[in-house]
Amino acid sequence: MLVVTLAVLALFACAYISARAEPPSYYSGTNFAATAMMTLIVLILASLVSLQVIIDEKYLRIKFGYGIYKKRFLLDDIVSAKTVKNHWYYGWGIKVWFWPKMWIYNVSGFDAIEIKLKNGKTYRIGTDEPEKLEQTIFNSIK
Repeated sequence: MLVVTLAVLALFACAYISARAEPPSYYSGTNFAATAMMTLIVLILASLVSLQVIIDEKYLRIKFGYGIYKKRFLLDDIVSAKTVKNHWYYGWGIKVWFWPKMWIYNVSGFDAIEIKLKNGKTYRIGTDEPEKLEQTIFNSIK
């Protein structure tokens, strides 16, 4: 996600520099709108650069980037946790997948932890240390 964010930022910088080389237009609102949209896209991408997983006494929490998106799971609701490999086509970011039905939270790589809740919902959380996270969740839900 970091590489994608930097690539998009470089693309926007090139577009902005190219647009500055054009003769000025009479309606500058378009330039402001384009700049605002580029800034919004870069901020959204930057918020998905990292994924932090925190386990405390009561919750398993995940937080993307600087905290625009957060989610928490009550440890008492977690039935199981296991190490899995995501398929390449699951992609990165926040996704709902319909077959099998699950939510996926991932920023890079293919390693993840799959947790199942008492209500039957399934979630996959990407991690660089799947075995360690699996063991920590297992120890926390006992």
